[in-house]
Amino acid sequence: MTDSKKAGQAMGLYVDRYELAMALVYWRSGRGDSRAVFDYFFRRTPFRGGYAVFAGLGSIVELLEVLRFRDDELEFLENEGFPRDFLDYLHGFSFNGSVLAPPEGEAVFPLEPIVTVEGSLIEAQVIETMLLNVLNFQTLVATKASRCRRAAGGRLISEFGLRRAQGLGGLWASRAACIGGCDSTSNMAAARQFGLESTGTMAHSNVQVYENELEAFRDFAETHGSDTILLLDTYDTVLSGLPNAIRAAREMEGRGVRIKGVRLDSGDLAYLSRRVRSELDKAGLTWLKIIVSNQLDENVIRSLLEQDACIDGFGIGTALATGAPDGALDGVYKLSEYGGEPRLKASESVAKTTLPGRKTIYRMEDEDGKAMADVICMAEQAVPESMVHPLEPHMHMDISKWKARKLCHEVMRGGERSRCLPSASEAADYSLKSLSLLPPEHHRFENPHIYKVGLSMELRDLRDKLIMDKRKEFMS
Repeated sequence: MTDSKKAGQAMGLYVDRYELAMALVYWRSGRGDSRAVFDYFFRRTPFRGGYAVFAGLGSIVELLEVLRFRDDELEFLENEGFPRDFLDYLHGFSFNGSVLAPPEGEAVFPLEPIVTVEGSLIEAQVIETMLLNVLNFQTLVATKASRCRRAAGGRLISEFGLRRAQGLGGLWASRAACIGGCDSTSNMAAARQFGLESTGTMAHSNVQVYENELEAFRDFAETHGSDTILLLDTYDTVLSGLPNAIRAAREMEGRGVRIKGVRLDSGDLAYLSRRVRSELDKAGLTWLKIIVSNQLDENVIRSLLEQDACIDGFGIGTALATGAPDGALDGVYKLSEYGGEPRLKASESVAKTTLPGRKTIYRMEDEDGKAMADVICMAEQAVPESMVHPLEPHMHMDISKWKARKLCHEVMRGGERSRCLPSASEAADYSLKSLSLLPPEHHRFENPHIYKVGLSMELRDLRDKLIMDKRKEFMS
């Protein structure tokens, strides 16, 4: 059993109180076993970008597989005022529903029902907060990582964010960062649990405990050999760190060992990287890599490279692990069907009105496999020939010339996984492929082209009919 599954055994209270309050009402009223369908979607693309990278599915499936209420958790709920007979019901609770979702790493867009959960009303409702917590956070971080990957081009990028992450969320941040494009993580717990490549250098304290910097570099290089990356800026990058690193590297080369590189963690990284590269090359140490860190994100990375910085890799911490500056994805989880009947949440704003019924998404692709548009349809509907804008009913689009690929597939049935889910590294490979099929105008950092997501006419008509029916109720 994986560590995440062990953790999942203690996850009965991974809920907001209102979910249990609603579950009690459903149980008391006899509605709890009726079938319900909920959709997960978000309304705004993070970072003002052109897409999001879907992540967190593997984590939520593992949690759902082992979701139970332990005896000590039930005792706590009793002390919180929940009745004993309801707690007896929760004692035997498990998730026995179905989950449909795209592959992890897929490019996804606003308003799409990315994840669909079907089950009894109680089980589908109780998992709301767990699902939102996992998917919102990991999708946010994976999207941030993909932007950093794009800015860095083919250079190495590593996730260094655990020390600045929001507590234990750093574990999932590392997983999501590698799905989104990071080559490695400094987080050893995440590397072990998710099969990620680990990486690390040295801290300033490793130099400070020695009487002189050169001695510190020598000991570190002798200990770590070809994996050595020396930190140059403890005292003075150019006057101290660089010459001492060159000396230590030459000494190791004389013993037949080539160390890996050096790291810059402060100062003018563009200027210093060029200066360091020049001196390393003059010393014949052309193979040494230059790694930089210090409050990096996709915008800083792009700026450094525009300044012709000589950088081979980036260690990205705070902004990546926290999803800065957004900090959260606005994903929501809404009821779309109950007892076999479509449901919607109405609003004065069409943008806040949910899409009713069971649905599916088709990605329309051109002859080269490029993603051109997504159409949201009724679940049993054939691929439509045209779609309508979800918010602007006068805007239609012919999609008949493109081939359709179904985006979401069943990943759980009867509370058990119904297909093999990819590892984090496999999801990372899939993400690169998915994003490569997105036209370049959607990758722009400034004013990216808005990807077209539309509704089938049948779904649009159902939504509008239910809205009108509710209005008639109000008027009667």
